[in-house]
Amino acid sequence: MPELPFGAIIIVLLIIFFLFNAIKILREYERGVVFRLGRLIAVKGPGLIILIPIIDKMVTVSLRTVVLDVPPQDVITADNVSIKVNAVVYFRVVEPNLAIVAVENYMAATSQISQTTLRSVLGQGELDDLLSQREKINHRLQEIIDAQTEPWGVKVSNVEVKQIDLPQEMQRAMAKQAEAERERRSKVISAEGEFQASQKLSEAAAVLSQQPSALTLRYLQTLREIATENNSTTIFPVPIDFLKPFMQMPKVEEKTKES
Repeated sequence: MPELPFGAIIIVLLIIFFLFNAIKILREYERGVVFRLGRLIAVKGPGLIILIPIIDKMVTVSLRTVVLDVPPQDVITADNVSIKVNAVVYFRVVEPNLAIVAVENYMAATSQISQTTLRSVLGQGELDDLLSQREKINHRLQEIIDAQTEPWGVKVSNVEVKQIDLPQEMQRAMAKQAEAERERRSKVISAEGEFQASQKLSEAAAVLSQQPSALTLRYLQTLREIATENNSTTIFPVPIDFLKPFMQMPKVEEKTKES
């Protein structure tokens, strides 16, 4: 078998090298920003991409949503409370050419603008507002960051404040405040219960005052309950209504004798 000349081997290797650099395959979520002699010519993909070796250069950009974790930021609120806040930002590239041409590193730029916006927005509100209006703050952060990243071809879809770390002194103060609030509610509920019970007792007393016999029956029922529950001797006063017939008997006898 005749050996291939050295020149033929070099040519074959060059052809393989050129084909390797000329043919690119991009996935469905990828786009290629193509530069020809340093000038932007097109955004291509997905699928098979053919480039001119050495002349064309391609930068691949992913269009998938990126989850960016914003590191904890030191924030001083409007009421002079020092807190640490971290957040998460969801964004994706919608215009690959701007993401490559308009900014050097869109990932780092989006991270930095998210950090500064987080400190700026949360520093304008009071602590109670930050804790109670989380959804409103998230929406405001999303609008501000999205407006600043739009020239870079980056779309911010959502921003979520994950955690707010309070100083130990503030945590103790809030715990005492919550405990005092719970105690206040307990006292209010107890007072309302006493008030309602007093109203019912007043109504019951009004009904019993109109029917003396009902009061007597209620008294006997109470004695029955006491005798059932306690196996002991019970001393109880006799209602004056029981003694009235006996108190009236001497008067009747005196009238009889006089007659």
